[in-house]
Amino acid sequence: MKNQASPYTPASAKQIRLLDQITITGKQYATTELPESLDLHPEIGVAVGKGLLARSIHFGEFICHPRSCITPGGDYLLMHAAGPMHYAWAGHGKVGNQVYQYRSTDQGETWSSPSLAWEAPHSFHAAVPFIPTGSSTIYAFGTEPSIDCHDGSENAMIGYRTSNDDGHTWSDAKIIRPENDPDFRGMSAMRLCETSSGAWLLGSHSSAWKQNDDGKEYVVTEQYVLRSADQGETWRVLPGPRPGGWQCPGTQRMDEGRPILLPGGQVLFMARTPEGHLWQSRSDDDGLTWSPFECTSLRHLDAPPMLFMLGDGETLVAFFHNKKRAEGAASHLFAHEARVELWCALSRDGSRTWSEPRLLAVNACEPAVMTGWGGVTPMVSYADLLVNGDQLDIFIDHQMRQVIQVRLSMADLLTLPTREDLL
Repeated sequence: MKNQASPYTPASAKQIRLLDQITITGKQYATTELPESLDLHPEIGVAVGKGLLARSIHFGEFICHPRSCITPGGDYLLMHAAGPMHYAWAGHGKVGNQVYQYRSTDQGETWSSPSLAWEAPHSFHAAVPFIPTGSSTIYAFGTEPSIDCHDGSENAMIGYRTSNDDGHTWSDAKIIRPENDPDFRGMSAMRLCETSSGAWLLGSHSSAWKQNDDGKEYVVTEQYVLRSADQGETWRVLPGPRPGGWQCPGTQRMDEGRPILLPGGQVLFMARTPEGHLWQSRSDDDGLTWSPFECTSLRHLDAPPMLFMLGDGETLVAFFHNKKRAEGAASHLFAHEARVELWCALSRDGSRTWSEPRLLAVNACEPAVMTGWGGVTPMVSYADLLVNGDQLDIFIDHQMRQVIQVRLSMADLLTLPTREDLL
Protein backbone atom coordinates (compact mmCIF):
# COMPACT_ATOMS: atom_id res chain seq x y z
CA MET A 1 0.00 0.00 0.00
CA LYS A 2 1.54 3.28 -1.09
CA ASN A 3 1.50 5.91 1.61
CA GLN A 4 0.48 8.80 -0.62
CA ALA A 5 -0.87 12.12 0.63
CA SER A 6 -4.37 13.20 -0.25
CA PRO A 7 -4.44 15.99 -2.86
CA TYR A 8 -7.42 17.45 -0.99
CA THR A 9 -5.33 18.23 2.09
CA PRO A 10 -5.42 22.00 2.80
CA ALA A 11 -1.83 22.99 3.60
CA SER A 12 -2.97 25.44 6.25
CA ALA A 13 -5.05 22.79 8.02
CA LYS A 14 -2.66 19.89 8.29
CA GLN A 15 -1.11 20.60 11.65
CA ILE A 16 -0.22 17.39 13.44
CA ARG A 17 1.32 18.26 16.80
CA LEU A 18 2.43 15.16 18.65
CA LEU A 19 1.69 14.91 22.35
CA ASP A 20 4.68 14.59 24.65
CA GLN A 21 2.97 11.78 26.54
CA ILE A 22 0.01 9.51 26.00
CA THR A 23 -1.83 7.27 28.44
CA ILE A 24 -2.59 3.68 27.45
CA THR A 25 -4.59 1.45 29.81
CA GLY A 26 -3.89 3.92 32.60
CA LYS A 27 -0.10 4.04 32.18
CA GLN A 28 1.77 7.03 30.78
CA TYR A 29 4.30 6.67 27.98
CA ALA A 30 6.53 9.20 26.26
CA THR A 31 5.20 9.41 22.72
CA THR A 32 8.67 8.67 21.38
CA GLU A 33 9.06 5.64 23.70
CA LEU A 34 5.93 3.59 23.19
CA PRO A 35 5.67 -0.16 23.95
CA GLU A 36 7.44 -2.33 21.36
CA SER A 37 4.10 -3.72 20.21
CA LEU A 38 3.07 -0.31 18.82
CA ASP A 39 4.42 1.79 15.95
CA LEU A 40 4.10 5.58 16.03
CA HIS A 41 3.08 7.25 12.75
CA PRO A 42 4.01 10.87 13.46
CA GLU A 43 2.79 12.10 10.06
CA ILE A 44 -0.80 11.18 10.99
CA GLY A 45 -0.61 11.51 14.77
CA VAL A 46 -1.64 7.95 15.60
CA ALA A 47 0.10 4.84 16.92
CA VAL A 48 -1.06 1.44 15.61
CA GLY A 49 -0.14 -2.20 16.07
CA LYS A 50 3.44 -3.04 15.16
CA GLY A 51 4.09 -3.62 11.47
CA LEU A 52 0.68 -2.48 10.25
CA LEU A 53 0.41 -0.12 7.31
CA ALA A 54 -1.35 3.16 8.13
CA ARG A 55 -1.86 6.39 6.21
CA SER A 56 -4.05 9.45 5.88
CA ILE A 57 -6.62 9.34 3.09
CA HIS A 58 -8.19 12.74 3.76
CA PHE A 59 -7.42 15.70 6.01
CA GLY A 60 -9.61 18.80 6.24
CA GLU A 61 -11.47 21.24 8.42
CA PHE A 62 -14.13 18.65 9.20
CA ILE A 63 -14.89 15.05 8.27
CA CYS A 64 -17.52 12.69 9.59
CA HIS A 65 -17.95 8.92 9.66
CA PRO A 66 -16.16 7.21 6.72
CA ARG A 67 -18.11 4.36 5.12
CA SER A 68 -16.96 1.96 2.38
CA CYS A 69 -18.01 -0.82 0.02
CA ILE A 70 -16.75 -2.95 -2.83
CA THR A 71 -18.72 -1.81 -5.87
CA PRO A 72 -20.46 -4.21 -8.29
CA GLY A 73 -17.58 -3.45 -10.68
CA GLY A 74 -14.98 -4.51 -8.09
CA ASP A 75 -13.64 -1.09 -7.06
CA TYR A 76 -13.23 0.05 -3.48
CA LEU A 77 -15.43 3.08 -2.76
CA LEU A 78 -14.84 5.21 0.34
CA MET A 79 -17.37 7.93 1.25
CA HIS A 80 -17.46 10.52 4.01
CA ALA A 81 -19.06 13.84 4.88
CA ALA A 82 -16.87 16.94 4.78
CA GLY A 83 -17.14 20.69 4.76
CA PRO A 84 -16.52 23.80 6.81
CA MET A 85 -17.95 22.54 10.11
CA HIS A 86 -20.19 20.05 11.87
CA TYR A 87 -23.88 21.00 11.77
CA ALA A 88 -23.06 23.29 8.84
CA TRP A 89 -26.44 24.84 8.17
CA ALA A 90 -26.79 27.35 5.38
CA GLY A 91 -28.55 29.60 7.88
CA HIS A 92 -25.27 29.87 9.80
CA GLY A 93 -23.63 31.63 6.86
CA LYS A 94 -22.04 28.37 5.70
CA VAL A 95 -22.64 26.39 2.52
CA GLY A 96 -23.58 23.15 4.22
CA ASN A 97 -21.77 19.84 4.03
CA GLN A 98 -20.51 17.80 1.10
CA VAL A 99 -20.13 14.07 0.61
CA TYR A 100 -16.78 13.15 -0.91
CA GLN A 101 -15.78 9.80 -2.30
CA TYR A 102 -12.47 8.14 -3.08
CA ARG A 103 -12.11 5.21 -5.46
CA SER A 104 -9.47 2.50 -5.63
CA THR A 105 -9.12 0.20 -8.63
CA ASP A 106 -6.33 -1.84 -7.04
CA GLN A 107 -7.98 -3.06 -3.83
CA GLY A 108 -6.99 -0.13 -1.66
CA GLU A 109 -3.34 0.17 -2.69
CA THR A 110 -3.85 3.61 -4.21
CA TRP A 111 -6.78 6.00 -4.27
CA SER A 112 -8.13 8.50 -6.77
CA SER A 113 -8.42 12.17 -6.05
CA PRO A 114 -11.65 12.85 -4.18
CA SER A 115 -14.79 13.56 -6.17
CA LEU A 116 -17.93 15.29 -4.96
CA ALA A 117 -20.73 12.74 -4.70
CA TRP A 118 -23.28 15.38 -3.74
CA GLU A 119 -23.67 18.57 -1.77
CA ALA A 120 -26.42 19.64 0.61
CA PRO A 121 -27.21 23.02 2.16
CA HIS A 122 -27.43 21.41 5.58
CA SER A 123 -25.64 19.18 8.05
CA PHE A 124 -24.74 15.70 6.80
CA HIS A 125 -23.36 12.91 8.98
CA ALA A 126 -22.74 9.84 6.83
CA ALA A 127 -23.44 8.19 3.51
CA VAL A 128 -23.77 4.47 4.21
CA PRO A 129 -23.32 2.39 1.03
CA PHE A 130 -25.41 -0.77 0.72
CA ILE A 131 -25.62 -3.26 -2.18
CA PRO A 132 -28.50 -5.76 -1.98
CA THR A 133 -27.72 -9.36 -2.85
CA GLY A 134 -27.56 -9.86 -6.61
CA SER A 135 -28.00 -6.15 -7.36
CA SER A 136 -25.85 -3.82 -9.46
CA THR A 137 -27.37 -0.76 -7.76
CA ILE A 138 -25.51 0.93 -4.92
CA TYR A 139 -27.70 2.58 -2.29
CA ALA A 140 -26.35 5.26 0.04
CA PHE A 141 -28.47 5.68 3.18
CA GLY A 142 -28.30 8.53 5.66
CA THR A 143 -30.05 11.32 7.48
CA GLU A 144 -31.34 13.96 5.05
CA PRO A 145 -31.95 17.09 7.12
CA SER A 146 -33.20 20.37 5.72
CA ILE A 147 -34.62 23.47 7.30
CA ASP A 148 -38.22 22.37 6.69
CA CYS A 149 -37.91 18.79 8.00
CA HIS A 150 -35.53 19.17 10.90
CA ASP A 151 -36.42 18.64 14.55
CA GLY A 152 -33.99 19.69 17.28
CA SER A 153 -30.24 19.24 16.87
CA GLU A 154 -30.15 16.06 14.77
CA ASN A 155 -33.57 14.57 14.05
CA ALA A 156 -34.49 14.67 10.38
CA MET A 157 -35.94 12.55 7.61
CA ILE A 158 -34.04 9.37 6.71
CA GLY A 159 -33.48 8.68 3.03
CA TYR A 160 -31.29 7.10 0.39
CA ARG A 161 -29.69 7.88 -2.95
CA THR A 162 -28.88 5.37 -5.66
CA SER A 163 -26.19 4.84 -8.26
CA ASN A 164 -26.48 2.58 -11.29
CA ASP A 165 -23.02 3.36 -12.71
CA ASP A 166 -20.79 1.85 -10.00
CA GLY A 167 -20.93 4.93 -7.76
CA HIS A 168 -19.80 7.53 -10.28
CA THR A 169 -23.07 9.49 -10.18
CA TRP A 170 -25.93 9.57 -7.68
CA SER A 171 -29.66 10.24 -7.74
CA ASP A 172 -31.43 12.79 -5.60
CA ALA A 173 -32.51 11.61 -2.17
CA LYS A 174 -35.63 9.50 -1.77
CA ILE A 175 -37.16 10.11 1.66
CA ILE A 176 -38.34 7.14 3.75
CA ARG A 177 -41.88 7.63 5.06
CA PRO A 178 -42.72 4.56 7.16
CA GLU A 179 -46.31 3.36 6.90
CA ASN A 180 -46.82 3.45 10.66
CA ASP A 181 -44.99 6.77 11.22
CA PRO A 182 -44.85 8.78 7.94
CA ASP A 183 -43.16 11.79 9.54
CA PHE A 184 -40.45 9.73 11.25
CA ARG A 185 -37.40 11.84 12.05
CA GLY A 186 -34.20 10.57 13.57
CA MET A 187 -30.49 10.09 12.99
CA SER A 188 -29.02 7.22 10.96
CA ALA A 189 -25.32 6.72 10.22
CA MET A 190 -24.70 3.00 10.83
CA ARG A 191 -24.46 0.07 8.42
CA LEU A 192 -27.58 -1.79 7.26
CA CYS A 193 -28.41 -5.48 7.39
CA GLU A 194 -30.06 -7.66 4.75
CA THR A 195 -31.79 -10.68 6.30
CA SER A 196 -31.95 -14.22 4.93
CA SER A 197 -35.32 -13.47 3.31
CA GLY A 198 -34.05 -10.22 1.74
CA ALA A 199 -35.61 -7.78 4.23
CA TRP A 200 -33.64 -4.59 4.89
CA LEU A 201 -33.01 -3.40 8.46
CA LEU A 202 -31.74 0.11 9.16
CA GLY A 203 -31.08 1.47 12.64
CA SER A 204 -32.15 4.99 13.58
CA HIS A 205 -32.47 6.84 16.87
CA SER A 206 -34.45 9.95 17.70
CA SER A 207 -33.23 12.50 20.24
CA ALA A 208 -34.55 15.29 22.42
CA TRP A 209 -32.08 17.86 23.76
CA LYS A 210 -32.91 19.22 27.21
CA GLN A 211 -31.42 21.17 30.11
CA ASN A 212 -31.32 20.08 33.73
CA ASP A 213 -31.93 22.35 36.72
CA ASP A 214 -28.41 23.84 36.68
CA GLY A 215 -28.59 24.64 32.96
CA LYS A 216 -26.39 21.79 31.70
CA GLU A 217 -27.47 20.25 28.42
CA TYR A 218 -28.29 16.57 28.10
CA VAL A 219 -30.05 14.39 25.56
CA VAL A 220 -32.73 11.72 25.72
CA THR A 221 -32.68 9.18 22.88
CA GLU A 222 -34.77 6.24 21.70
CA GLN A 223 -33.54 3.52 19.34
CA TYR A 224 -35.63 2.19 16.43
CA VAL A 225 -35.31 -0.12 13.44
CA LEU A 226 -36.66 0.80 10.01
CA ARG A 227 -37.66 -2.37 8.14
CA SER A 228 -38.48 -2.92 4.47
CA ALA A 229 -39.57 -6.24 2.99
CA ASP A 230 -39.87 -4.94 -0.60
CA GLN A 231 -36.46 -3.55 -1.56
CA GLY A 232 -37.00 -0.12 0.00
CA GLU A 233 -40.40 0.65 -1.52
CA THR A 234 -42.27 0.61 1.81
CA TRP A 235 -41.04 0.72 5.40
CA ARG A 236 -42.25 0.21 8.97
CA VAL A 237 -40.79 1.50 12.25
CA LEU A 238 -40.06 -1.03 14.99
CA PRO A 239 -40.79 -1.57 17.84
CA GLY A 240 -43.52 0.90 16.80
CA PRO A 241 -44.14 4.54 15.93
CA ARG A 242 -42.62 7.27 18.08
CA PRO A 243 -42.45 7.63 21.01
CA GLY A 244 -41.69 4.29 22.58
CA GLY A 245 -38.34 3.21 21.16
CA TRP A 246 -35.77 1.16 23.03
CA GLN A 247 -33.68 2.69 25.84
CA CYS A 248 -30.91 1.37 28.07
CA PRO A 249 -32.37 0.88 31.57
CA GLY A 250 -31.58 3.73 33.92
CA THR A 251 -30.14 6.03 31.26
CA GLN A 252 -32.95 7.36 29.01
CA ARG A 253 -30.57 6.66 26.11
CA MET A 254 -29.91 4.22 23.29
CA ASP A 255 -28.33 5.31 20.00
CA GLU A 256 -26.72 4.29 16.72
CA GLY A 257 -28.00 0.72 16.51
CA ARG A 258 -26.19 -1.65 14.15
CA PRO A 259 -28.02 -4.78 12.86
CA ILE A 260 -25.98 -7.66 11.46
CA LEU A 261 -26.92 -11.08 10.06
CA LEU A 262 -25.52 -14.11 11.89
CA PRO A 263 -24.96 -17.63 10.53
CA GLY A 264 -28.25 -19.50 10.66
CA GLY A 265 -30.38 -16.44 9.95
CA GLN A 266 -30.59 -14.79 13.36
CA VAL A 267 -30.13 -11.01 13.39
CA LEU A 268 -28.03 -9.34 16.09
CA PHE A 269 -28.74 -5.70 16.93
CA MET A 270 -26.02 -3.89 18.89
CA ALA A 271 -26.44 -0.33 20.18
CA ARG A 272 -24.57 2.53 21.82
CA THR A 273 -25.40 3.43 25.42
CA PRO A 274 -23.93 5.73 28.11
CA GLU A 275 -24.02 2.87 30.65
CA GLY A 276 -20.43 1.86 29.92
CA HIS A 277 -20.98 -1.14 27.63
CA LEU A 278 -22.53 -1.97 24.30
CA TRP A 279 -25.98 -3.55 24.58
CA GLN A 280 -27.61 -6.04 22.23
CA SER A 281 -30.87 -7.68 21.16
CA ARG A 282 -31.70 -10.57 18.82
CA SER A 283 -34.38 -11.38 16.26
CA ASP A 284 -35.30 -14.85 15.01
CA ASP A 285 -38.02 -13.66 12.61
CA ASP A 286 -36.24 -11.37 10.14
CA GLY A 287 -36.34 -8.32 12.40
CA LEU A 288 -40.08 -8.30 13.12
CA THR A 289 -39.70 -8.91 16.85
CA TRP A 290 -36.74 -8.55 19.18
CA SER A 291 -35.55 -9.99 22.47
CA PRO A 292 -35.06 -7.68 25.49
CA PHE A 293 -31.77 -5.77 25.25
CA GLU A 294 -28.93 -7.10 27.39
CA CYS A 295 -25.51 -5.80 28.34
CA THR A 296 -22.49 -7.20 26.51
CA SER A 297 -18.99 -7.61 27.95
CA LEU A 298 -17.62 -4.97 25.55
CA ARG A 299 -16.65 -1.92 27.62
CA HIS A 300 -17.57 1.05 25.48
CA LEU A 301 -18.83 4.36 26.83
CA ASP A 302 -21.26 6.43 24.75
CA ALA A 303 -19.83 5.62 21.32
CA PRO A 304 -21.23 3.64 18.39
CA PRO A 305 -20.92 -0.10 17.84
CA MET A 306 -18.32 -0.89 15.19
CA LEU A 307 -19.36 -4.46 14.41
CA PHE A 308 -18.49 -6.51 11.31
CA MET A 309 -18.44 -10.06 9.96
CA LEU A 310 -15.06 -11.36 8.82
CA GLY A 311 -14.43 -13.19 5.56
CA ASP A 312 -15.13 -16.65 6.99
CA GLY A 313 -18.78 -15.67 7.46
CA GLU A 314 -18.73 -16.89 11.06
CA THR A 315 -16.43 -14.62 13.08
CA LEU A 316 -17.58 -11.24 14.35
CA VAL A 317 -15.08 -8.49 15.04
CA ALA A 318 -15.99 -5.56 17.27
CA PHE A 319 -13.93 -2.39 17.54
CA PHE A 320 -14.54 -0.54 20.78
CA HIS A 321 -12.84 1.88 23.14
CA ASN A 322 -12.45 -0.34 26.21
CA LYS A 323 -12.15 2.73 28.39
CA LYS A 324 -14.08 4.46 31.16
CA ARG A 325 -14.92 8.13 31.25
CA ALA A 326 -11.94 10.21 32.35
CA GLU A 327 -11.90 11.10 36.02
CA GLY A 328 -13.64 14.42 36.59
CA ALA A 329 -15.09 14.63 33.06
CA ALA A 330 -18.48 16.28 32.74
CA SER A 331 -21.03 13.46 32.94
CA HIS A 332 -23.66 15.29 30.89
CA LEU A 333 -21.50 15.50 27.75
CA PHE A 334 -20.66 12.85 25.19
CA ALA A 335 -17.53 10.96 26.18
CA HIS A 336 -15.14 12.05 23.45
CA GLU A 337 -12.30 11.85 25.97
CA ALA A 338 -12.98 8.09 26.26
CA ARG A 339 -12.49 7.51 22.53
CA VAL A 340 -8.69 7.86 22.37
CA GLU A 341 -7.97 4.11 22.20
CA LEU A 342 -9.44 1.69 19.64
CA TRP A 343 -9.47 -1.96 20.69
CA CYS A 344 -10.88 -5.06 19.03
CA ALA A 345 -12.23 -8.46 20.06
CA LEU A 346 -13.55 -11.53 18.22
CA SER A 347 -16.65 -13.65 18.75
CA ARG A 348 -17.32 -17.03 17.15
CA ASP A 349 -20.64 -17.64 18.89
CA GLY A 350 -22.74 -14.74 17.70
CA SER A 351 -21.69 -12.20 20.36
CA ARG A 352 -22.41 -14.43 23.33
CA THR A 353 -18.74 -14.40 24.34
CA TRP A 354 -15.78 -12.29 23.21
CA SER A 355 -12.03 -12.82 23.10
CA GLU A 356 -9.56 -10.82 25.13
CA PRO A 357 -9.40 -7.20 23.88
CA ARG A 358 -6.40 -6.20 21.76
CA LEU A 359 -5.26 -2.65 21.01
CA LEU A 360 -5.36 -1.52 17.37
CA ALA A 361 -4.79 2.26 17.51
CA VAL A 362 -4.35 5.16 19.91
CA ASN A 363 -4.42 8.91 19.38
CA ALA A 364 -0.98 10.49 19.75
CA CYS A 365 -1.52 14.12 18.77
CA GLU A 366 -3.22 17.23 20.04
CA PRO A 367 -6.82 17.55 18.90
CA ALA A 368 -7.92 20.53 16.89
CA VAL A 369 -10.54 22.96 18.10
CA MET A 370 -13.62 22.14 16.07
CA THR A 371 -15.23 25.11 14.36
CA GLY A 372 -18.87 25.22 15.36
CA TRP A 373 -18.35 22.32 17.76
CA GLY A 374 -17.36 24.26 20.85
CA GLY A 375 -14.57 21.94 21.92
CA VAL A 376 -12.00 19.38 20.88
CA THR A 377 -12.35 15.70 20.07
CA PRO A 378 -9.23 13.49 20.39
CA MET A 379 -11.05 10.38 19.19
CA VAL A 380 -10.13 7.43 17.00
CA SER A 381 -13.67 6.20 16.43
CA TYR A 382 -16.61 5.61 14.06
CA ALA A 383 -14.46 3.06 12.24
CA ASP A 384 -15.62 1.19 9.15
CA LEU A 385 -14.22 -2.13 7.94
CA LEU A 386 -13.90 -3.32 4.35
CA VAL A 387 -13.51 -7.11 4.20
CA ASN A 388 -12.06 -8.70 1.06
CA GLY A 389 -11.27 -12.30 1.90
CA ASP A 390 -8.44 -12.18 4.43
CA GLN A 391 -7.55 -8.56 3.61
CA LEU A 392 -9.01 -6.05 6.07
CA ASP A 393 -8.98 -2.28 5.53
CA ILE A 394 -10.13 -0.19 8.47
CA PHE A 395 -11.12 3.44 7.92
CA ILE A 396 -11.03 5.50 11.12
CA ASP A 397 -12.52 8.90 11.87
CA HIS A 398 -9.58 10.63 13.58
CA GLN A 399 -10.51 13.78 15.50
CA MET A 400 -13.31 14.54 13.01
CA ARG A 401 -10.68 16.02 10.68
CA GLN A 402 -8.83 13.04 9.19
CA VAL A 403 -9.71 9.68 7.60
CA ILE A 404 -7.06 7.07 8.37
CA GLN A 405 -6.67 3.73 6.58
CA VAL A 406 -5.09 0.82 8.46
CA ARG A 407 -4.50 -2.49 6.69
CA LEU A 408 -4.20 -5.88 8.36
CA SER A 409 -5.31 -9.50 8.11
CA MET A 410 -7.33 -11.76 10.36
CA ALA A 411 -4.06 -13.25 11.61
CA ASP A 412 -2.89 -9.73 12.53
CA LEU A 413 -6.01 -9.30 14.71
CA LEU A 414 -4.73 -12.19 16.82
CA THR A 415 -1.28 -10.68 17.36
CA LEU A 416 -2.24 -7.14 18.38
CA PRO A 417 -1.18 -6.36 21.97
CA THR A 418 -3.38 -7.21 24.93
CA ARG A 419 -3.42 -5.12 28.08
CA GLU A 420 -0.97 -7.56 29.65
CA ASP A 421 1.38 -7.23 26.66
CA LEU A 422 1.37 -3.45 26.98
CA LEU A 423 2.02 -3.39 30.71
